[in-house]
Formats: sequence, C-alpha cells, structure tokens
Amino acid sequence: MTEQNPPHVPEHARTPAPELENVEDAAVELPLGMRVAAAWSWRLIVVGVAVAALLWLIVQVRIIVIPVIIAILFTALLHPIVAAFERRGWPRELGVVTALVTFVASVTLLITLIVTQLRRGLGDVTMRSTQAWDDFLHWLETAFGVSAAQVNGYIDQFMHTIDEHQSEIWTGALAITTTAGQVITGSLLALFSLIFLLIDGKRIWYWVLGFLPARAHAPADAAGVAGWASVGQYVRVQIFVAFVDAVGIGVGAAILGVPLAVPIAILVFLGSFIPFLGAITTGALAVFVALVYNGPITAIIMFGIVILVNQVEGHVLQPLVMGNAVSVHPLGVVLAVSAGALLAGIPGALFAVPLAAAASAIVNTLNERRWDPDRDPVAEYLKRQKVHRLAKHRARRAARIEPRGGTA
Repeated sequence: MTEQNPPHVPEHARTPAPELENVEDAAVELPLGMRVAAAWSWRLIVVGVAVAALLWLIVQVRIIVIPVIIAILFTALLHPIVAAFERRGWPRELGVVTALVTFVASVTLLITLIVTQLRRGLGDVTMRSTQAWDDFLHWLETAFGVSAAQVNGYIDQFMHTIDEHQSEIWTGALAITTTAGQVITGSLLALFSLIFLLIDGKRIWYWVLGFLPARAHAPADAAGVAGWASVGQYVRVQIFVAFVDAVGIGVGAAILGVPLAVPIAILVFLGSFIPFLGAITTGALAVFVALVYNGPITAIIMFGIVILVNQVEGHVLQPLVMGNAVSVHPLGVVLAVSAGALLAGIPGALFAVPLAAAASAIVNTLNERRWDPDRDPVAEYLKRQKVHRLAKHRARRAARIEPRGGTA
C-alpha cells in the first residue's frame, strides 16, 4: 500500500490559535458606531457645560451685559455715519457727534409723537373702552345668560392668579428689575458704551484680541469682522422691515378712519424689532382701537390688514430680505426668538436674532478658514498706530519749529 502525502494546509490555517485574552478583547470591542457616538457625547457634554457656565456668568452680570449689547446694536446702526465722515477725510469726532445727534433726535421725535398723540386721545379711549365693555357684558347676558357679576368674578380670579405669579411672568433669566436706579444706571452705561465704541471701537477690539495667543489673532479677527458685519446688516434690514410693518398697519388704520393711527404706527415700528411677535402684539392694539371706535366690522377688516402685513413680513421680507442679508433661515429666526423669549424674556427675544446671525457668520468663517494664517492683525494694527503717532508728533514738532525759522 503506497503512502499518501498529507493534504496541503494553507498558510493562514497553520497559524496558531489566538491567546484567550485576545479573544476576550475582541469579544468586548465596541462597534464603530458606538465608539463614534461615545466620542461625540463627551465632547458635546464639555461644550454644554461651557455654554451653561457662560450663561450663568451672563445672568450674574446681566445689569452690565444688557446695556453693552444694546450699545453694540446701536453702534452697528450708527457706524456707517462715522465711516462716511472718515472716507471723506473729515474728523472722526465730528462723525461721532453727528451720529449721536441724529440718534437722539430720532428717538426724541418718536417719543414726542407718541406722547402728544396719546395724550389727546387717551381719555376718549378709556371712556369708549368702558362703554364697549358694558355693551359686551350686556350682550353676554342677553345671548348666553351669563351675568356681569360672574364675568367680573372670573376676571378678578384671573388677575389674582397673575398677581400671585407676577415674579415668574415678568422676571426672566436676563430681565432687569425695573427700579429707577437700575434703569438710570443701565441707560448711562449703554450711552457711555455707545460713545466709546463709536470713537475707539477698533482699538477696543484689538485690545481684546491681544489676550489671545498670536496664532489665534488672524482667525479670531476674521470671525469677529464677519460677525460684526452680520450684526450691522441685521440692524439695518430690521429697520426696513419695521418701517414696512408700521407703514402698512398705519396706512390701513388711517384709511379705515381708526383714530390714533400715528402712535399705532410708531408702536408697530418699535415693536417690530422683536421679530414675528412684536408686530402681532402692537397690531392687536390697532384692532382693539378699531373695535372700540368703529365697531366690529372695521375691527375685522383691521385684523385682516394686520394679518396681511405680517404675512408679507413672514413670507417675503424675512425670507428674502432678512435671509439674504443675515444668512439665517426663517425657521432659525423663529426658533431663536422662541428660545430667547423662553430663556430670557423680552431681552432674549430682542437679542436672539442678531446673536444667531453673528454666531452663524463666525462659525462659517472658521469652518471655511477665510483668513490669512501668515498675518497678525494685532501686530499690524499696533504698527500702524505707532507710525500714526510718530507722524503726528513730527507734525506738531514742525509746527512749533516753523515760526521760529520764519522770524529768524
């Protein structure tokens, strides 16, 4: 019987079996999806803790933060006036004074129009509102058998509930208590911040950048400039949107013969700086005045005008004008305003969109790396300032020496 050769065994089959501990390691190794999820999870937790700490710090110093943010928004609005003076070679201080005078004159005009118009018609509005309420109670009693005493009891109970929860309603995370001292302090801080930002905003910005490492100067400067440009575009576009809302509702009220059309339009203009919510709230005032003075038919027509104006804002102005200028989707605007109002009340709703616009521009700039890594903007600015101071010193020195040379 001939001896047969053993069957050929492949090389990989002849390798020794793995050790037991290696088998156990392979058995407990997490899938790739779990490892990626875990890596993202702890990073998101760290980011969330950092954001929570930042929000906590802002809440603690809210009496400083809110006036400074207001000053930044007004600086973005008035800075083009100062820049126009600089482009023409005129003194920067003259541009700052012109911008401040324009701002104060505009605010004074709006307040004067509101006060004078409301003073003329407020007493009549109160009297007609009382009469309309009595008529409404009489209609309820006639149509549904509900007495005026029952309705007043429900209203008293509702007002009592509001009084019990007044602190939760009117105080948010960033809300400032309305004591006279804090209002005056906040107003003065906002005014002084506005003046210094207009006069020396670039120097303040590069002073802040100086605290960062040198390699972070270029990306931080590019991101900051992009965020600042986005905030400026938002403020200017929001003024246009508010003007359209005010003109639409004000002209509609005037055509229908609704009294107080001018103060209503001004209130709509001011309220429109809170996107989506402000124009609706102030438009409800126009509907109420139309109901009290002109009856339910005019009030229904006025309500239709308010809805039409808000639809134009929501479907035309916000997506096209605001979306193109700020690069924030209308859904993002709605969510930002809602979250801001939920977390911080009225200040949160007011500041939500510009902060979201600035954050979007900053993130896009950092993601796309839109900066020159070989330049240091802080060093360049300090060098320009040094050259500028040296030139001014030489000019003053030449001005002192020239008369002596002439007399000699």
